[in-house]
Amino acid sequence: MALTSTDTLDARLIRADFPLLSDGGDRPLVYLDSAATSQKPRVVLEAMTAYYETANANVHRGAYRLAEEATEAMEQARAKVRRFIGAGRDRELIFTRNATEAVNLVAHSYGRNFLQAGDVVLLSLLEHHANIVPWHQLAAEEGIELRWIPLTADGELDLTDLDRLLEGVKLVGVSAQSNVLGTIPPVADIVGAAHRVGALVVVDACQYVPHHATDVRRWDADFVAFSAHKMCGPTGIGALWARQELLEAMPPFLGGGTMILDVTTEGFLPAELPNKFEAGTPAIAETVGFGAAVDYLEGVGMENVAAHERSLTAYALAALRDRYGERITIYGPPSAERRGGMASFSFGDAHPHDVSQVLDEAGVCVRAGHHCAKPLVRALEVPTGAVTRASWYLYNDEADIDALVDALAGVEDLFG
Repeated sequence: MALTSTDTLDARLIRADFPLLSDGGDRPLVYLDSAATSQKPRVVLEAMTAYYETANANVHRGAYRLAEEATEAMEQARAKVRRFIGAGRDRELIFTRNATEAVNLVAHSYGRNFLQAGDVVLLSLLEHHANIVPWHQLAAEEGIELRWIPLTADGELDLTDLDRLLEGVKLVGVSAQSNVLGTIPPVADIVGAAHRVGALVVVDACQYVPHHATDVRRWDADFVAFSAHKMCGPTGIGALWARQELLEAMPPFLGGGTMILDVTTEGFLPAELPNKFEAGTPAIAETVGFGAAVDYLEGVGMENVAAHERSLTAYALAALRDRYGERITIYGPPSAERRGGMASFSFGDAHPHDVSQVLDEAGVCVRAGHHCAKPLVRALEVPTGAVTRASWYLYNDEADIDALVDALAGVEDLFG
């Protein structure tokens, strides 16, 4: 319903599905911060409200009808999310609070028990802090070594020396799409190289899953983390997909209810997957919303989302460069084919926080800062230690990019 007769995505029709974006008012909102969190369509909000109004009960703990309906709603959502990423078994899909918790689960459950002093974890310089800090913690506690994949001048991963970097490596952490540069690394190639030396791979797919058709089996990855709130779903819910044999070998991350098979005064036995890693009452309504977000995106078609964003990225890069030339520095791959739907930039001598405030006065929402990727921003050698990031999604169109380009003139007027 959101496609034109030529099967291209119509962002104007899409926006009508999003309450926060559909009310134009005196000054329409230009939301260009979807890399931080996406807006939510009405069907997601309605699904969560309907759960509370018609099926609110705790899951896995009651034999009465309402509890069974709540459990069924949660497990239906699990199956939807699992299929959305091309995974094979529901038991391999673990719900977490967010992708950060998912990576921490890997680091603390797998890392603490299967990595030892002297083992190497290889990370890329594209990583979000969520796929850096847990490994720093493990390095401090267990004595593992961290090694880094560097960047090329245009923000791609420099894989020319990958074989040497992988020597002695037990685990690789890589982003499927950078949250700063939009860079899309060749995940399957990296996974293949890692597996050849016996290393496992954890993929941060937060910025990839919302924008591209995803198949974790094609990647052949071992762990994949992502979150709902960047893909039209609610906050407070994310997911970890992992190979069943790995999850079965790993000890529980949290202890409490649901995750046990038996408890005695001498110890406990963990439950089967996925309950083993889902201690306590889960975010049931948010899980239902997660499933509704998958339904919505599948209705639009992920190939359509990706094609729309590539077109919009090409338009944005050209419009910014044509208008401001050398006065703007856009970081990352120069081609829209090699990056996701975002542009991080420096604008003259203006600090990104000032740029963001001026743009906000024009109704344009962008993000400024280090974007939880300080090693990456340092590698870019940005004088301010921060960049301005505009990011777009299926509900944005060329008019939003034009608004961004025009609003930057106000920054130029103030700061020269």
